This record gives sequence, structure tokens and C-alpha cells, in this order.
Amino acid sequence: MRKWIIILAIIIIAAVIGYNYIYQDHRDIESEQAEFTMTSLEINQLFSENSTSAEQKFLNKTIEVSGIITDINSNDITISDSVFCQFSNNLETALDKNENIKIKGRVIGYDDLLEQVKLDQCTIINQLK
Repeated sequence: MRKWIIILAIIIIAAVIGYNYIYQDHRDIESEQAEFTMTSLEINQLFSENSTSAEQKFLNKTIEVSGIITDINSNDITISDSVFCQFSNNLETALDKNENIKIKGRVIGYDDLLEQVKLDQCTIINQLK
């Protein structure tokens, strides 16, 4: 009987830990403080030189990236052809190519094929014309 109680307790504890791990609260990147601030060319260089160590340092971290807009779509932009920024919603502000911009977002990886750092949940910090 005692053996079954211990097994049942272990199963309940494992279920609670598993549930809390799977259903974590979502991060609000917009309200988080950025851990790193750099230009798009600096972060791209770090990833292109050694993507493994750069991923260990930046992956899932909130960063601020500045540079010149080189491509614009409805819910994403590319900065200096080296950082891809995806927004949660469609872009409401008027952005133009060759415009300086500062973005905050979460690093989700590096695309070796396109040689771009990928950010999601981005927000515009500063827009300079």
C-alpha cells in the first residue's frame, strides 16, 4: 500500500511540473528591458563568425538592433539585409526603405542560407527619417 502511495505522489508531482513547463506564461518582449544593444551589422557578424557561440549568448534574449531598412512587408522588415524582424501585428506606422530604425525583439535563430539573424515579437523603438 505504501509503495502505491509513493508511486501516485511521484506521478502527481511529475504531472504538475510537466503542465507548468508546457503552459508557461508568455513573455511580453515589448515591456522587457533589452539585454543587448547593437547594430544589425555587429550582430550579423557575430553569428556569421561563430553561430554556435552566438546562439548560446543571444538565443531567446531580448535585444535592441539598429540599422537601415532594406525590405518592408505587411508584418516584417529586414534591416541592413542582415536582420529579419517579424512583428506580432501588421505594421501600422509608415516605414520607408533606407530609413534608419531601432527595433527591440527576441532572437529566435540564425538563417545560414540567407545569412540573417531572426527576431520575433518586434516593436519599433525609434524611427529616424
